[in-house]
Amino acid sequence: MTKIDIKSMNLSELISFMEGLGEKAFRAKQIYQWIHEKQVDSFEEMSNVSKKLRETLEEQTYLTALKIEEVQISKVDGTRKYLFLLEDGNVIESVLMRYKHGNSVCISSQVGCRMGCRFCASTLDGLVRGLTAGEMLDQIYQIGKDIGERISNVVVMGTGEPLDNYDNLLKFIELLTDENGINISQRNLTVSTCGIVPKMRELADKQLAITLALSLHASNQEKRLSLMPVANKYDIHEVIDACKYYFDKTGRRITFEYSLVGGVNDTDEDAAQLTKLIKGINCHVNLIPVNPIKERDYVQSNAGVIEAFKNKLEKNCINVTIRREMGRDIDGACGQLRKRYRERTTKE
Repeated sequence: MTKIDIKSMNLSELISFMEGLGEKAFRAKQIYQWIHEKQVDSFEEMSNVSKKLRETLEEQTYLTALKIEEVQISKVDGTRKYLFLLEDGNVIESVLMRYKHGNSVCISSQVGCRMGCRFCASTLDGLVRGLTAGEMLDQIYQIGKDIGERISNVVVMGTGEPLDNYDNLLKFIELLTDENGINISQRNLTVSTCGIVPKMRELADKQLAITLALSLHASNQEKRLSLMPVANKYDIHEVIDACKYYFDKTGRRITFEYSLVGGVNDTDEDAAQLTKLIKGINCHVNLIPVNPIKERDYVQSNAGVIEAFKNKLEKNCINVTIRREMGRDIDGACGQLRKRYRERTTKE
């Protein structure tokens, strides 16, 4: 018998499941509270649930509980990078970033990634599988328990393309923002995509209050093609139109992520083309000094070039910030810690 993933069930699904076992609805609410409010890692910890019911749950369901395999802590700013071991032996990464406004966690949505972005370590070995809603959620739960503090902001911007795991992403959002669980506001959630246009439009139609971040990384179609294979399928103007559609449907300002690669997309001409491309959109541009990885020959733009690029956008009334580099003394770039772990364990 295939066991049911109980952490990925919403409350109404859990009520139906419990009623199917001949239990009252209040039992489902108790169990849901243990899973999502008290965040237990086993059925054994559910002290007000009968032993018989706990045994039935053990037989018919499984409770996702990620194991912390490794933690790297930055000596510079306290950023924590977590390597989690999944039940099937795969590993994923998550990052905790501490800000004045609260604790922010960047989670993974897939094991690996098939998008092939040239400057990203996450995609080097391709996609293994999508994460379940429970596995996405448990990254936040385990980090919160590890530091003993509340997580107030979540960014789905780690390994994987969230919109390539669309159904599980939607369920994750539902569980994350449920008032009966961890109850993080939709406004405190950002989902990043490399630009899967149909899913961007589908997400817009849900009219959620989450922030959509587009990994743009280029000022024109030609350069985007050279950096991001997804541009073969969706032209840069199609992607920008989908962003406009998202804003029209939700009223939520778009974030454009732009990784600055030295000599590739950081010229005066790039700044001018980017301005023309996004002018008039209610947006914010996040300039990211690219994290060099040994498998690629891309280098980070120097500080003067980054500042000049920012100034050119600001002169055209575009809201822009340079992402604060956090955790640079640890394996900061997406996929680096997981890749290093896999190389090490393969040799052993």
